[in-house]
Amino acid sequence: MRFRPCIDLHDGVVKQIVGASLSDTEPQGLQTNFQAEKPASWFAERYRRDNLTGGHVIQLGHGNTAAARSAISRWPGGMQLGGGITAENAEQWLNAGASHVIVTSWVFNEGRIHMQRLKQLTRRVGKARLVLDLSCRKCGDAYLVATDRWQTFTTEAVTYPLLDRLSDYCDEFLIHAVDVEGRCGGIETDLVSYLGRWMGLPVTYAGGISGQQDIDLIESLGNGNIDFTVGSALDIFGGIGLRYDDLARRYHSD
Repeated sequence: MRFRPCIDLHDGVVKQIVGASLSDTEPQGLQTNFQAEKPASWFAERYRRDNLTGGHVIQLGHGNTAAARSAISRWPGGMQLGGGITAENAEQWLNAGASHVIVTSWVFNEGRIHMQRLKQLTRRVGKARLVLDLSCRKCGDAYLVATDRWQTFTTEAVTYPLLDRLSDYCDEFLIHAVDVEGRCGGIETDLVSYLGRWMGLPVTYAGGISGQQDIDLIESLGNGNIDFTVGSALDIFGGIGLRYDDLARRYHSD
């Protein structure tokens, strides 16, 4: 079980944003928990100092290219890059220093999986450098993959058959529990428990972590197989539930 650090970018600034409040159609509804005074590169340099590999830089909308490039250049090969990735630009980000590219909306488009796009992307960058983001929202008893900054439900539920099917084309999965993301109110226990029983590729979970008790619960329910990322609860993002230094020391990369 590893701590995977994050850098979420909005308008070129490191922020922590609540769940699916980011919308192009209703920008006034944006709920921001934290906005950094320090640049993205400062966070990347800190993660590099502490040898925290496998974290991610996510571009939430436009206007983040310069900040994202600055971050991954400070920790070349140490962080993944997501947000607006397509087969046309993926290699550019890898060449700029990203260890992997993270993809959702380009593959899960118009409510379904476009397998031809996924295969094209895998051929272009290689399975070992692709992460699929299966961030999801609960709909009835299912967790449906959500795209377009988590505003749009697809018809694809996070299931073992889906994970098995997609595993031939990527290196790992990133899964945000969107309904609890940024709320520091506890994790999606059903989702974590379900993911913990799947014996496949590495999975990183995000969403709802408020303190060490939630991390311990992820370790227990996930059978030690699930990595985690923390946002709003972390002190470097203005939170009070967890200290970054404690996590970096306890859950550092091998």
